[in-house]
Amino acid sequence: MEFLYPNVLFFMLIPTILLAFFITTNKKNIENFFTKEALNRLTVQNKYMNKNTRTILFFIAILLMIISLARPVIDKKEKKIQQEKISHVIAIDISKSMLAQDVKPSRFIFAKNKLLKLLDLSKDKEVAVILFSNNSYILSPLTKDIDSLKDIVKRVDERYTFDNGSNIEVAIKSAKKLLRYVQHKNLVILTDGTEENNFEYDIKLAKKDNISIFTIGIATKNRTPIKLKDGSFLTDSNDSIVTTSLNENIKELSLNTNGAYISYTLDNYDVSSIINQVEKNSTKQEDKKTKFKIYTELFYYPLALALVILLIAFSSLPKIKYLSFVLLVFISNDAKAAITDFQTIDEATNAYKNQNYKIAEKKFKEIAKNPQGYYNLANSQYKEKKYKQALNSYKKVVTTNNDLQFKKLHNMGNTYTKLNKLEDAVKMYEKALKIKDDKQTKENLKIVKEALKKQKNKKDKQNKKDKQQNKNNKDNKNKQQNSQNKNKQENKQQQQQQNENQKEKQKKSDQEKQQSKQQKKLDKQEQNTKSQINKKKDSISNREEKKWLRQIDNDNLGVFIKKDEESKSNTKW
Repeated sequence: MEFLYPNVLFFMLIPTILLAFFITTNKKNIENFFTKEALNRLTVQNKYMNKNTRTILFFIAILLMIISLARPVIDKKEKKIQQEKISHVIAIDISKSMLAQDVKPSRFIFAKNKLLKLLDLSKDKEVAVILFSNNSYILSPLTKDIDSLKDIVKRVDERYTFDNGSNIEVAIKSAKKLLRYVQHKNLVILTDGTEENNFEYDIKLAKKDNISIFTIGIATKNRTPIKLKDGSFLTDSNDSIVTTSLNENIKELSLNTNGAYISYTLDNYDVSSIINQVEKNSTKQEDKKTKFKIYTELFYYPLALALVILLIAFSSLPKIKYLSFVLLVFISNDAKAAITDFQTIDEATNAYKNQNYKIAEKKFKEIAKNPQGYYNLANSQYKEKKYKQALNSYKKVVTTNNDLQFKKLHNMGNTYTKLNKLEDAVKMYEKALKIKDDKQTKENLKIVKEALKKQKNKKDKQNKKDKQQNKNNKDNKNKQQNSQNKNKQENKQQQQQQNENQKEKQKKSDQEKQQSKQQKKLDKQEQNTKSQINKKKDSISNREEKKWLRQIDNDNLGVFIKKDEESKSNTKW
């Protein structure tokens, strides 16, 4: 017998021995929390197994598990497997004639899809791929990684079409190089037949190198123009459009080289037939020998024994009385259980059951040093309707016990409901339901949500009403303000009008006074002027009178004649 992983024994045994030392020398946690007298009351002694025996069983189980991890084996042997392979080369024509579209979408794209299918059927073979026109290009040497080869082929497109015309000779010479270490050489060609009519030289070359050629004709018998990548058609030196069709003469090349020829089909019959012929024409060649080891595993024996020992050890654990209270004490690091605590617990529990919640609260306060104690205290305070105090006590219940955590959250939801903090109550109920799917909690959550919804609707209605009232008050206030502003504006306008009228009146009065003053002045001037005129007139009259008197005396008066416009007759004066 030997171990496949012997290092496991070394690396795992050392920490296991150290662990055994610390466990056997350290005092158990339960002994740190309880006195010996308390432990005797809490535990029921097992008649069949003591603590030391149980500890020994645990370590035996650990050792057996370590031995299993080291994987013990027997009858180790070495076996050799001889791998075999079939190799062939696939050549695809990339001359410009392969751009013809008599085979949709074009001869080249159609041939590339056939090549991918050939690769799918060659998963257990070794394949190489070459591109050829007047020259040959190796796309991939012989490989068994068909998936990677397919990814390379998918990247080949019309940009790789090179020359006018194609030459089978270059494809045969490339295949010869790639298959130089292969006994049965096979070349599969995807082509429209090229423009050659005589393949005697190619046949001679293939036979010389012992290459069998299998051909799939990718074209129709109808002559078709060659559409180039720029959308124009290929023309000759006379600017005439070049047309091409399937050259069936290439079947002579396949039939005379121990190969096969088939025209393309829309299904996969053509490629599957060619692959079948390649397999029939070839014998598997030895590739390389693979060595691997065989042995009989033994790890499950020590593992099964370890599990049995663990079951025996766990079944002998002591049973604990008052389990909930013991767990409660374990969770609190600073809690020290005494025998009198259990008497207080009994008294508090009896008081709670008898609905003496005040006494129960008092008793639970004395022992409220851990989550369970705070929980019982909170329940007593809740029953006394001391909801705020109960809520504070519930918040002190910090535990990893899912059942106690659920009860705490459920009761906190009830307490928040009593305090009319409905949103907080909803949060508590939802947290409780995440721990346990409880019917009562769901019903409480539903009731509180409905109450919260009604409260919210009532609040929304009140807010809407207050908002409307505020809007009305604001509108009334705005109206009053506008009215006051309007009255103020009117009063201001009236005052301005009165001031203007007063000014106008004062101005008019001033003008009248000025006019009166001027008038008086004018009247005085006019009176003075009139007086002067009269005085002057009187003076002139006297002079005239004297003059006329002198003229009368001298009889020198003339005659003045004027037509009377108001009379039809002439009057002479």
